[in-house]
Formats: sequence, structure tokens, C-alpha cells
Amino acid sequence: MSEVLTTPAVLILLGPPGAGKGTQARMLEEDFGLVQLSTGDLLRAAVAAGTEAGKQAKAVMEAGQLVSDEIVLAILKDRMAAPDVARGVILDGFPRTDGQAAALDALLAAAGQKVTAAISLEVDDEAMVGRVSGRYTCGTCGEGYHDEFKQPAVAGTCDKCGGTAFKRRADDNAETVRERLKAYHAQTAPLIAYYEGKGVLERIDAMGSIAGIRSALSAIVSRVSA
Repeated sequence: MSEVLTTPAVLILLGPPGAGKGTQARMLEEDFGLVQLSTGDLLRAAVAAGTEAGKQAKAVMEAGQLVSDEIVLAILKDRMAAPDVARGVILDGFPRTDGQAAALDALLAAAGQKVTAAISLEVDDEAMVGRVSGRYTCGTCGEGYHDEFKQPAVAGTCDKCGGTAFKRRADDNAETVRERLKAYHAQTAPLIAYYEGKGVLERIDAMGSIAGIRSALSAIVSRVSA
């Protein structure tokens, strides 16, 4: 059952690939009735709906160009006015720069809202390399496994479907993961500083259990939304 928040929450989850943002966002949806808003999903929905901002986005994308911050913000504004997000939102993929963060602040202020919390899921880089590079899945049913943390009960045989073919994502290797982490830290450092300066940055150790991280996130959301 969802907890009731006194004011609508606007949450931003920060964390590198593999830190568990997607998993935790789904749990926040369950725990608080929030709605996760992904930039990509918002753009596709606006284009499909044929909104004014959606038409602009479609023209830009068909021309092979990047959609401007102004168009993304217009689409976000439309979406946040919908009744199903009355309890609050979790923003996924936006903002990515301090300039975008400032524009988002202005958009929210015009609606009498503000960022409730920017929550940084903090990880140990080398541990993340091991976590991500050890992942593999059953080629038949997609069940996930890991070299260290979760191997099939019977070696070479999927626990779920009995399949014997397994696969790894080409980019789930140590070198690629290190490069992704390096890029993440370079791109996100300004955002961390921005939200820290605004007094809304929260940090969580994301190397613990999924349940432990969920509990810590829930405590933060309950506190900052009271």
C-alpha cells in the first residue's frame, strides 16, 4: 500500500549504470504512488499524442538532430500537469547538466513546486566493475545470473527453464564498465555540486542489499516530503 505524502514529491535519482536506479524507482512507485518519468518515454508519448511540443520533437528527431532542452521542458510541463502524477514524480534521464537543472527549477517554481530531493546512489567503482561485468543471462528465457553472486544450481543449466545457452551483453566487460563510470562521474559531478548547493542532495550507499537501499530511500522520501 502506498504511503501518503503531504506534498507532491519531485525526485531525481543519480547513479551510474548498474547502481540500481531502475529497480529502486519501481519500488518508489509502489511505496509512494509516484510516477517515473523517463525522457525517452516522454518524447515518444508526446510524438504519438501529436501535442504541439511532440510535433516539434518529431520534426527535430526526423532531421536526425537532438531535441532541445526547451522542447523537453515543454513536454515535461505538459506531463506533470496530468492527474496521475498528483502524488509526485521520479525524473529519469533529466536533468543531465546544471544548466538543465536550473531550467527545471524555473519550470517547477512557475507551478509552485521544487525539487524535493536529488538522491545520489553512491557506489564503489571497482566493486561496480565486478557487479556489472559478471552478469549474464539465459539465452532462452532471459533469467539473470552472475559469475559470483548467482550461478545456476546445476552448472550450465538455467534454473528457470532448463536452457543451456547463456549470453552476456557485449558492453558488460570490465573495460567498458570503467569507461562508463568515468563518463558518469565527469558528467554528474556538476549536478552533485548544484543540488548540494541547493540543500536538497541526499546520499545513499548503493552497495548494500536491494531491501536496505529501498528502506533508506523510503526514509528520505518520507522525511523530505513531510
